[in-house]
Amino acid sequence: MEKISRRKFILTGTVGLAGLSIAGKGLGNVFSRSNNVMVDKVKFGNSGLTVSRIAMGTGTVGTNRASNQTRLGMENFVKLAQHAYERGINFFDMADLYGSMPYVAESIKGLPRENVTLLTKLWTYEQSSDRFEPVPQVLDRFRKEANTDYFDVILMHCMQRGNWSETRKVYLDELSKAKQNGIVKAVGVSCHNLDALAEAADSPWVDVIMARINPFTKHMDGSPDEVNAVLAKAVQNGKGVIGMKIFGQGENTSDPEREQSVEFAMKQANIHCMTLGCESIAQMDDSIDKVMRFV
Repeated sequence: MEKISRRKFILTGTVGLAGLSIAGKGLGNVFSRSNNVMVDKVKFGNSGLTVSRIAMGTGTVGTNRASNQTRLGMENFVKLAQHAYERGINFFDMADLYGSMPYVAESIKGLPRENVTLLTKLWTYEQSSDRFEPVPQVLDRFRKEANTDYFDVILMHCMQRGNWSETRKVYLDELSKAKQNGIVKAVGVSCHNLDALAEAADSPWVDVIMARINPFTKHMDGSPDEVNAVLAKAVQNGKGVIGMKIFGQGENTSDPEREQSVEFAMKQANIHCMTLGCESIAQMDDSIDKVMRFV
């Protein structure tokens, strides 16, 4: 990756990205007075990984292999990702659903692979479904798109009910083989259901959980207390826990709400780190500065 000065980032970011805000909420016009504090690193449960406390989310309004981040276009996406890296974010949260793997690949081109943490997610189907694709074939495609020999984390995307360890057993078996073969270091699930989350907290197969958590009960799987109780058990069981929907899926983005969300995530939520889907350098700087004030 070409070394780009912070001044150049700010200049290019102001011109190229500032007007692109979360769902028209106006965050793109809020420029934080950044003090250049770097995002720190945290031990990620018993996964064996150390990750930046903030992951760069790439899936805002993510569907049909596109997201608000990829809709920025390759050039602006790369500027945003490189700025994240300059501020200490070396953890990239991707998914097949978002179509973001080639964008991250371009952003980190030239960096030593060990300097970044790559997480991706695969959508799962019943083995009898005509949409089922053999898992080794999926992983080969993923590695080609991301231009990497291995992933640090692969999650089964969006578990919406319990008993997923049985209904998705073929994925568990194949991802375990991939882990043994060095194609992935840690495996787990992202959850959109409290039963699915509870199953993940107890599952010996799971290394990493991604869970929806915020103080507003927006797009969550239960109340903050209910979700937090499950996540406390997950942490106790050695899972690495990533918080998502920290700002209520972009619905709680006034400055006081962002402050409240970050304070809740840092002081009360049972998570190791969080994924934030910023769409401009201004948003990213604001979020980083808010988070790092609580470290």
